[in-house]
Amino acid sequence: MKILVLGGTGAMGVHLVDLLLRHSDMRITVTSRSKRENRSNVVYVQGDGHDMAFILPLLEEKFDVIVDFMNYRTDEFRERYQRLLAACGQYIFLSSSRVYANSNVPITEDTPRLLDIMTDAEYIATDEYALAKARQENLLQSSGKKNWTIIRPYITYSENRIQLGVLEKERWLYRALSGRTIVFSKDIAERFTTLTYGFDVARSIFALIGREEAMREAFHITTSSPIQWSEVLEIYLDVLKEKAGICPNVLMMETSINLQYSWGKYQVKYDRLFNRAFDNSKISCFVDTSTFVKPQDGLRNCLKHFVEYPTFRGVNYGEEAKLDRFTGERISLQKIDALKHKVKYILYRYFI
Repeated sequence: MKILVLGGTGAMGVHLVDLLLRHSDMRITVTSRSKRENRSNVVYVQGDGHDMAFILPLLEEKFDVIVDFMNYRTDEFRERYQRLLAACGQYIFLSSSRVYANSNVPITEDTPRLLDIMTDAEYIATDEYALAKARQENLLQSSGKKNWTIIRPYITYSENRIQLGVLEKERWLYRALSGRTIVFSKDIAERFTTLTYGFDVARSIFALIGREEAMREAFHITTSSPIQWSEVLEIYLDVLKEKAGICPNVLMMETSINLQYSWGKYQVKYDRLFNRAFDNSKISCFVDTSTFVKPQDGLRNCLKHFVEYPTFRGVNYGEEAKLDRFTGERISLQKIDALKHKVKYILYRYFI
């Protein structure tokens, strides 16, 4: 079986590739922006998955399955989805459970989507992540083809992706390990969320590969165990005390500071301020969801691993400076690697 994994080096993709390479009858091609060493039956192809000049020659090979982890704009996806469908026997499209509207009962795959019921004209005029994914789902559903499968993970964590509300680890854990204050917010902390370990998502995707009954279907892949964000924070603080010997301060704002930004407010307003609980019975027909890692255990283990082997990518020093203005703190310029980052920090900390 020939499988192409587009963008397969993230929290879910790395686990899926590990599962695939255990099967010697599978020939796996994985695209990645960075250079990686090939492994047994896995070939890594370096390139930008958004670049059609890079993608089109790959698609000429034809694959039994394409698993697509890429994050497209809707216009990008419109340009390529027919080619992707034509290039494989099964196209597995990574959507998101952020497409769902608010619900007072556990979400099923038939729960209305934001795109279907939204009355906020300003929001609808955007191609924000949840809307883009829903629009791209619509393109697949109206394609006239029968070889697509839609998956909708929710918030997925791993050893290298550890979120707190809307904050990636570079915006909260980096601060904690640097001896500075974590900035969080009460409005999100009081909400319930659903967090799923990347390996559990990966093995669910694996279970859908080549399954005829998965064609023209959508599946959300989540645990069925909601957890309050305030409990998530307590787990993180407990691990940091145990493994790193630190007790970070936490500045609890009344509302998320992302609500101040046009690029960040919708993720808060139309997702993180919802209580998210899921009925995962549909995907349980393909994988034993009772064995999914509980977030209380998975988050603890992943953070312990990261504290032992910390690697931060793409720290935004402008954002760091803004948070330091809230807390009255400063980062040592010696800890900032490049001159342009030092200048950015100084500008946003003291002048902008």
